[in-house]
Amino acid sequence: MYSSEEILAMINQGLDDLQLDRQPLGLYKPIRYVLGMGGKRVRPVLMLLVYNLYKDDLQKVLPVALGVETYHNYTLLHDDVMDRADVRRGHPCVHKVWNENTAILSGDSMLVMAYQLVAQCQSEHLKEVLDLFTQTALEIGEGQQYDVDFEQRMDVRPEEYVEMIRLKTSVLLACAMKLGAIMAGVPEKDAELMYGIGESVGLAFQLQDDMLDVYGDYETFGKRIGGDILCNKKTYMLIKALEGANAEQRAELERWLMATDYNEEEKIAAVKALYDSIGVREICQSLINDYFKKAQTLLDEVSLSVEKKQILWQYILTLLGRKS
Repeated sequence: MYSSEEILAMINQGLDDLQLDRQPLGLYKPIRYVLGMGGKRVRPVLMLLVYNLYKDDLQKVLPVALGVETYHNYTLLHDDVMDRADVRRGHPCVHKVWNENTAILSGDSMLVMAYQLVAQCQSEHLKEVLDLFTQTALEIGEGQQYDVDFEQRMDVRPEEYVEMIRLKTSVLLACAMKLGAIMAGVPEKDAELMYGIGESVGLAFQLQDDMLDVYGDYETFGKRIGGDILCNKKTYMLIKALEGANAEQRAELERWLMATDYNEEEKIAAVKALYDSIGVREICQSLINDYFKKAQTLLDEVSLSVEKKQILWQYILTLLGRKS
């Protein structure tokens, strides 16, 4: 078995080896830039970890893992343009270093590259792999549209938000884990269980990301703290705050949401104080724990030895910053 650190090193080397010395440089230099930002490479690591629970020839499926990571970064590149974000993983976003047109076009090329890489899987699994990958790509677009739609609504329900992040974020983790299982030739039941584990972990991961935007710190989060608050993003925390606020709290929260002239740090501090008084951090953490427990229950059902399941579970614990 390879360790997650060894798998990460393999992925980073594979990304470095991608043929990105083509012309024009203005198209490919931003791709090299965004793929070189680093990160945990969670999705390809999960894919190869799952595959490695059954088989050892990771180089055989490495291109698919690289395709998943390239696709993920393509979505981030376009997402940053749509969100007008300034920083990603501690680096200026592509549209800030270059411009929006470059970010869109380079992102489009990354999507094509992702499909080229994923299509390099073994021929016996090609249709199933491409079908799953394509379905996932469509779902991510659906999730992104829901996210855009929510910007114009004040009545977004918690369950609507959870479905949005399931589509926008969670399904790619689920896809990555199931791809690893499919290419390892595991029984369909276990492949579906891996999908469910990834889905639950992805939901927990995104909800935790929402919390870190309010309660994290810049060095570990890699983005400005309070960014979601400043752009009035409909996160689970804001939705639950609006739902759970009393009349006075809701009036103050709505005043900040409607404000156009304000001190940014004052707004962040005021909304955070409202979250604290309403108790949304605890509500969000409770839901994270529920998805975490669901992932654990699904993993218990997978037909693998306890020792091998523990390898995967240990990585998930590390991913979510948990000890048990």
